[in-house]
Amino acid sequence: MSDLTLSEQKHVRTALFHLRSRVGTWKPLAEALGFKPDTVEKVANNRGRSVTASMAIQVARILNAPMDDLLSGRFLPGACPRCGFVPDFADESTIIEDAPRTSAGLSLVK
Repeated sequence: MSDLTLSEQKHVRTALFHLRSRVGTWKPLAEALGFKPDTVEKVANNRGRSVTASMAIQVARILNAPMDDLLSGRFLPGACPRCGFVPDFADESTIIEDAPRTSAGLSLVK
């Protein structure tokens, strides 16, 4: 049994996947958290292990995120809910400012 709600556990699991994607495998993450790799992997994949409050605290510390942000899912805005991946669009131009819009031969059909 966990002291955390199912929603809070889901957000911690998302954070675990994000951290794992940053370090590559469960082993270094588990060492940093102070748990066995098998335990962290089972918790993250929701295979018979609940997220404990102590694990959530350790995850928040590693993320350097407020506990409330971690538990509510705000620790990484835009993160993938499954793997924790955050797209980096900082280098990509997504909007062309002050450029005239052309139809390029297209027209609306009613």
